[in-house]
Amino acid sequence: MRAVVFDAIEGQPEVREVPEPSAPPGGVVVRVMATGMCRSDWHAWAGHDEITLPHVPGHELAGVIASVGDGVDRWTAGDRVTVPFVCGCGRCEWCRTGQAQVCPDQQQPGFTHWGSFAELVPLHAADTNLVTIPDRVGFEAAAGLGCRFATAYRALAGRADVTEGEWVTVIGAGGVGLSAVMIARALGGRVIAVDRNPAALAVAAELGAEHTLLASEDVPAAVADLTAGGSHVSVDAVGGEQTCADAILSLRRRGRHVQVGLLPPVDGHPRVPMARVIGWELDVLGSHGMAAVDYPEMMGLIAEGRLAPQRLIERTIGLAEAASLLPVFDTAPVAGMTMIDPRLP
Repeated sequence: MRAVVFDAIEGQPEVREVPEPSAPPGGVVVRVMATGMCRSDWHAWAGHDEITLPHVPGHELAGVIASVGDGVDRWTAGDRVTVPFVCGCGRCEWCRTGQAQVCPDQQQPGFTHWGSFAELVPLHAADTNLVTIPDRVGFEAAAGLGCRFATAYRALAGRADVTEGEWVTVIGAGGVGLSAVMIARALGGRVIAVDRNPAALAVAAELGAEHTLLASEDVPAAVADLTAGGSHVSVDAVGGEQTCADAILSLRRRGRHVQVGLLPPVDGHPRVPMARVIGWELDVLGSHGMAAVDYPEMMGLIAEGRLAPQRLIERTIGLAEAASLLPVFDTAPVAGMTMIDPRLP
């Protein structure tokens, strides 16, 4: 099969022919119809995650089951499926209680094993992790759910519990940030979007952001002015020391911050304004994807048209362009999601 492969950390990815995968016990092989390129894929390429080289990235995917391994009861070849980027083991207490996103024995395509920047991808513990794609939901829309959209949905609906009329500040208007804007509005929140890219902010406004701010501004002060004291909820959808601090400092007293963007210790452990967290009794929450058992509610809202992840897709590219884009994806001015169709060159 064709796949995007890199042989060294920060090495140039290339498209090459590699052996087709076999379905693991309890798992399946999926023929990839669409897969998203995410900042997390860049983190793996840059060496911020433990991976085995050579490596095939890609963790947001949708497709059709090509083959089924021993021990799979719920799935057959030909089923249209997607999967969370965290695949639980299906056996531990967290998986048994519906919290597979924090499974200690989790698998992650594109990190713990070869991922979906390929024509085929193996997936583990299929009966725990696979999610049916309704006929009314396209492959590209479903592929965007596995990391960015589902993470944003759980961050706002499950972790922060956003309610009608609350102010929500979203820092970063890439794939996960724009997902957060759309979801916050669907939950009744009043959204302020922050980004360095004016084009991304324009998309955020189209999706329902009430105000937009350039990241070069004094974000906490501007948010405090717009909201009469600070937002109820903040989301750092980027993952940087400055974006995390701006998000926390934009909150009102007793506010809730959700950290979605990864904070790798590139220049030492990132500093977080904990004095404000303590003095204002802020809640600081992590959000690490969403388990498959929680997908039906979100998928139902998509099927009804109340959520429209397909609106977040900016472009669709082939494997060759994906190989060129991955090394610069952390700085690429993308206002939305980039989808890869492995059937394209």
